[in-house]
Amino acid sequence: MTERTGDTRERIKEVALELFSEQGYEQTSLREIAERLGVTKAALYYHFKSKEEIVRAFVEDRVGQLAELIEWVKSQPPGPQTRTAFLQRYAASIDIGKQHSIMRFFQENQPALKSMEIGERMRERMLDLVEVLAGPDADPVSKLRTAFSVFVLHGGPFLLRDSGITDEQRRSAAMQLALELAGHPTPAEQRAEGATR
Repeated sequence: MTERTGDTRERIKEVALELFSEQGYEQTSLREIAERLGVTKAALYYHFKSKEEIVRAFVEDRVGQLAELIEWVKSQPPGPQTRTAFLQRYAASIDIGKQHSIMRFFQENQPALKSMEIGERMRERMLDLVEVLAGPDADPVSKLRTAFSVFVLHGGPFLLRDSGITDEQRRSAAMQLALELAGHPTPAEQRAEGATR
């Protein structure tokens, strides 16, 4: 793939993501994507044959990033400090470029994603992440606490969007709650800590 072709594909993904986030996946046509790009539908077809192919391309990017983060967590000692460090890395990753838009797309287009194989891969990868982050001996409450610590980074800014506060205040509030949830040791971690005293 040439550099120019790669740039065009990235631009198509970016514009499609904007439209999917603004008006929904189902309500967006390839023609609208081509029009916003200022190209013909045939030119768009050269790179992507369907809307689902476009979604697959940007979701695969995100799945790859999650895989790297999961491997990082596996290389660290389990516990609240690793969860806290992970959340800081994860928050930075979703604040960069289009990642925030991708997460908004996931939240607002769940019905469309359910019918796509790539949507299932993303869900599985997120569940893998929670399992690894919570630790092998985590009880159900600890797993939920860990899951919510991750999901609050996505949902918090959207739930607070009409509250008359800045984007930075939204992110900060979400991060504060995420860190509180992640910093709580699981019962297994509490027992292990008690045994070393």
